[in-house]
Amino acid sequence: MPFDAYERPIQYLRVSVTDRCNLRCVYCMPEEGVPQLAHEDVLRNEEIVRIVRIAVGLGFHHIRLTGGEPLVRRGIVDLVANLARLPGLDDLSMTTNGILLREYAVPLARAGLHRVNISLDTLRPERFRQMTRWGDLEDVLAGREAALAAGLRPVKVNMVVIRGLNDDEVVDMARLTLEPDWHIRFIEVMPLGAGVHWVGDGVVPSVEIRERIEAALGPLTPVYGEVGVGPARYYQLPKAKGTIGFISAITEHFCQYCNRLRLTSDGQLLPCLLSSATIDLRTPLRNGATDEELRALFLQAVVAKPRGHTLSEIACPSALPMSHIGG
Repeated sequence: MPFDAYERPIQYLRVSVTDRCNLRCVYCMPEEGVPQLAHEDVLRNEEIVRIVRIAVGLGFHHIRLTGGEPLVRRGIVDLVANLARLPGLDDLSMTTNGILLREYAVPLARAGLHRVNISLDTLRPERFRQMTRWGDLEDVLAGREAALAAGLRPVKVNMVVIRGLNDDEVVDMARLTLEPDWHIRFIEVMPLGAGVHWVGDGVVPSVEIRERIEAALGPLTPVYGEVGVGPARYYQLPKAKGTIGFISAITEHFCQYCNRLRLTSDGQLLPCLLSSATIDLRTPLRNGATDEELRALFLQAVVAKPRGHTLSEIACPSALPMSHIGG
């Protein structure tokens, strides 16, 4: 696998397969949405497969499909099947809002998807509609059950915690891990996206979330060897069957352990979620670039990875909405 300039092994590629979404979450995009990419600007299935094949050949063994919402992309099951057949790909996962997962769980599992993460920021139906603007909580819960039944395990639930909006539910969410198959990850909200607003400054530090959980439910014990290659730190409550993870992008930078690149749905390779420097793969790909030339561009992106981000220093560092970057 390649190493960046700070001796971090880079082996994880997040692939945004679409900038479109069937929800309008308040921390992600405005209600009217954001300008969508033209159809011809979005990478085709065979182009994504070729790029991922090259990445896997370089040592990127973990691939996560994201969006927008990946399940709204036409041909997503075929894309998963083609990716799953790539030699050397150890882990193929997906992050989804879960709205369509009840329909797609079995076909995705049969196609070769290994596991899913589901975005779920509240357990209250009315609040779910408020936060997503268009969604139905029951669809997500049914999708989670379908994923478990299809063998897409572990199913991890991502909760973006926003002060004054849903932070009063962190204990209720954590309590779910006392039951089988509930793995909850609490994520500090990041100030990304055009026209996005939340109550107050929004950020609830992970240390505060942990203190609330421990005060109500008991001490959290670290879990080592947790499946996954992402930035979360994992814990368990006494006698819990599931795990609790914390992703602290704002208050506790994990950049020194970052092992990923990001590919946008229009073929731009990002060394960092907040990178202003992108490397265009789509143009050379469509102009007949060889595999060796594309490999060189990947290695260029690896070398360009910054030491760390500056989220805590600037209010809105990225001009791109999260639906375009790929979450």
